[in-house]
This record gives sequence, structure tokens and C-alpha cells, in this order.
Amino acid sequence: MIVALRIEELCLARGERRLLAGFSLALEAGEAIALTGPNGAGKTTLLRSVAGLIRPLCGAIRFDGGEGRLDADDARRFGCHLLGHQDGLKSGRSAGEELDFQVRWTGGTTDAAQGAAERLGLTRLLGLPVRALSAGQRRRLALARLAASHRPLWLLDEPLAPLDAAHRILVGELMSEHLGRGGLILAAVHDPLPILAREVGLAGAP
Repeated sequence: MIVALRIEELCLARGERRLLAGFSLALEAGEAIALTGPNGAGKTTLLRSVAGLIRPLCGAIRFDGGEGRLDADDARRFGCHLLGHQDGLKSGRSAGEELDFQVRWTGGTTDAAQGAAERLGLTRLLGLPVRALSAGQRRRLALARLAASHRPLWLLDEPLAPLDAAHRILVGELMSEHLGRGGLILAAVHDPLPILAREVGLAGAP
């Protein structure tokens, strides 16, 4: 189980443009960090590099467990949830089919998927195709995976963007519960998170 994330002297680029240079960060169990900064500063690229989707130019990304350092591939495979700016949902499936598939793929159960759907107010929408859902409904469907299959490290890219005020509060409750279980949250944001979070600003590489 991941209990800490350590980023050491990281350098990241997108195409020919360097975004981060010599960037370091430590995130501990029960803690949330909000990554802030202008568009293009490297927030999304940083999340994707932690998830293993982008190879750094230099530096290290390490995951610690209760008894020492974890294998990075295993930590990512079994310990991370990435929620990107795009929800990553199959538009041709029903909402229920998509949720069940994603939850079981990430180690949860059908019962847990149903419970998460109820918690996030999705039950009446499960028979609809994903393409018929609004942006806010799709985001709640994507977030239900995080609630249904427990993985310690949540990597979130603008998680609140399409949500109304009531559902932002609800997601804040889910985040607080996750941190209370020893989870970790690293989120790229423009809007403040609805929980106590340490802010880390990115300005991009000079």
C-alpha cells in the first residue's frame, strides 16, 4: 500500500518545450496537495508522469509503502487512480456497464459500484448511454470508480470543473473520507479543493 509519494529533482517536457526543471515534492498518507498555476505550467503533465504515462527527462518518482520502497510499476498498477481532464468513459456503453467495468478492472466489486452510484446520485442514470449524460453526470460517473475501488493515491485533473455546488460538497466529503483512511490526493486545480490541501504552485521551467 502506498503511504508516501516522493518526487525528486524532476524534469518534464511536452514536445520541445520544457515544463518543469528540478521539481521536488513529498506527499504523505492522509495529505492532499493542490497543484496550481497557469495553463501550460505542467500540472497535467506532472500527474501523467506520476501515473507512468510520461517519461521524465531526469529525476525520480518514488512510492513508499509501510515497509519501504515499492516497485513503481506495481504501485501504479494497484495503488493509483488517475482521473484526467477527459473522463475516459466509453460513450457507447450504458452508464451502469461502464461503471461496473471500470470498478471491476481496478479491483472493486459490482456491489461497491452500485453503492458508489447511489452515493453520487447516479442510480437513475445507470440505464442511459454514457453519451446521453451531461458533463457533470459524466464526471460523477468517473469519480464513482474512485469511491468504489479503494486505491491509496488519487491523481486528479480538475476534478470539480463540471460539477455544481452541491456535488462539489459531496466530492469533498468523499475526499475527506479517503484521506481519513490514509489515502493521498494530488490534484491539478484552478478552483480550490473543498478540503484542506497544501498548495504547490507551478510556474513552468524558465
